[in-house]
Amino acid sequence: MAAATTTTATATNICPLPSNQKPTQKIPLFIFPKTHQNPTFLSQKNPNLTCKTNRSHHSSICSKNPLSESFSSNQEYPDEVSVDFDDDDKPREECGVVGIYGDSEASRLCYLALHALQHRGQEGAGIVAVNKNVLQSVTGVGLVSEVFNESKLDQLPGDIAIGHVRYSTAGSSMLKNVQPFVAGYRFGSVGVAHNGNLVNYKALRAKLEDYGSIFNTSSDTEVVLHLIAISKVRPFFLRIVEACEKLEGAYSMVFATEDKLVAVRDPYGFRPLVMGKRSNGAVVFASETCALDLIEATYEREVYPGEVLVVDKDGVQSLCLMPNRVPKQCIFEHIYFALPNSVVFGRSVYESRRVFGEILATDAPVECDVVIAVPDSGVVAALGYAAKAGVPFQQGLIRSHYVGRTFIEPSQKIRDFGVKLKLSPVRGVLEGKRVVVVDDSIVRGTTSSKIVRLLKEAGAKEVHMRIASPPIIGSCYYGVDTPSSEELISNRMSTEEIRDFIGCDSLAFLPFNSLQNLLGNDSPNFCYACFSGNYPVKPREIKVKSIGDFVDDGLSGSFESIDGGWVQGLRTQNLQDETV
Repeated sequence: MAAATTTTATATNICPLPSNQKPTQKIPLFIFPKTHQNPTFLSQKNPNLTCKTNRSHHSSICSKNPLSESFSSNQEYPDEVSVDFDDDDKPREECGVVGIYGDSEASRLCYLALHALQHRGQEGAGIVAVNKNVLQSVTGVGLVSEVFNESKLDQLPGDIAIGHVRYSTAGSSMLKNVQPFVAGYRFGSVGVAHNGNLVNYKALRAKLEDYGSIFNTSSDTEVVLHLIAISKVRPFFLRIVEACEKLEGAYSMVFATEDKLVAVRDPYGFRPLVMGKRSNGAVVFASETCALDLIEATYEREVYPGEVLVVDKDGVQSLCLMPNRVPKQCIFEHIYFALPNSVVFGRSVYESRRVFGEILATDAPVECDVVIAVPDSGVVAALGYAAKAGVPFQQGLIRSHYVGRTFIEPSQKIRDFGVKLKLSPVRGVLEGKRVVVVDDSIVRGTTSSKIVRLLKEAGAKEVHMRIASPPIIGSCYYGVDTPSSEELISNRMSTEEIRDFIGCDSLAFLPFNSLQNLLGNDSPNFCYACFSGNYPVKPREIKVKSIGDFVDDGLSGSFESIDGGWVQGLRTQNLQDETV
């Protein structure tokens, strides 16, 4: 298929631009009002635990069937002495999505872009490619490099592709929940990859099941496919619009049909989604700009909150799904999730984190000899702190990048084994020194206490913790896996009590008002629910994923207690009027 072409049309109802966005002229857009009548611009053609799963088992399916049932039900699991390993005391990354239209190497470019987004999900990966009006899919459990090889990518020819890296914020850790999902319905086939979380998923699923829908996964994304299938409007993209009008919560999604690539972002813009363009005219969508950089696509702009973008042979065309919402972009993208080399919500992630460190040095100074970081997410903030404080930054903790996600625990228990496996103190930097250690956040506090102990055992005279985010007091319902509210240490303890629990000599968080002042006029456009407990979209189902709730640093607790389990969340004052 030829590279995507563009044409122009008069704008009649564009989604409002966020205050940090500037109009772009690089991809002319068709803009038309939100209506299901007479769509004149579009074609009328029919359109978390990896150690429990055999990573070498992949699935290749054809879209002419409904949601794939070709996933094996006879998974063999390794011995349970092999324990999952991950950043245990952090909010878990959400997911990452990619979409490419108009490049003969679409699936390979998708594969590379997913590599760049690997930090957003390490549980599973998948790609759907369109070739001769047939959607073909390869999915698997594990890292992108474990799921795909040359022969797998050879099965995915075509010039349209979508991809997904997964961390399960909804749905248990099973191969059949790995996206993109592919489904056939009466007018054709569709694939979808979703980053986010639907707060009304269970209600929607129950209603669909009452009408006879049969679900093959436990993922909230499957609800979207069912809503598209039962829609009666034409053409296809209006089915997506009608389905999204029923969704509540966070969703940045890319869809592939026989001849179109569609990108959509929820009206609040919780999760990021950007658009780029390659030199050959191919259009690219991705969760972060770092994915565009790797495949040499030029950043064009964000997909606006509430916008649907349709890419086909006629170019890039835009529809405003639900205008006039105040954006509520996830602030944790700048604190932890996104890579420092990405631009998210129109802001440099690196610059944000550097300034977070400067604010800490200004608002919470302390006499010290050296500044170190908890790698890797605390490094940029630590550089900012050190520069502002006039104290040298050094690598006091070395992170092992070869641990993997599973390991064999020694038969004789070693104290703080999990932390020691991934973080090694540098005695020459620490011994006899007053040390400031900068981290991005504290969730449960278990890992922070072990890091402090490691530093003091390595000879640090004093250890002062500086956290480049405000205290986390609320669970996230918009695509981030956090423990239940009662497990969040800042929801249970004061700063001084946390300091005593962790064992450091002093502790300070990034002041909430300083964070808002830094964002300036953009401050109202961010979601701070994890810091304030005020939810822009109230959770109808007061549940949180139990990952982290029963596990001490991935070293104890049964698999049954964490694989797909859910626990009752804490009812805060803001949720007392909500029903479960």
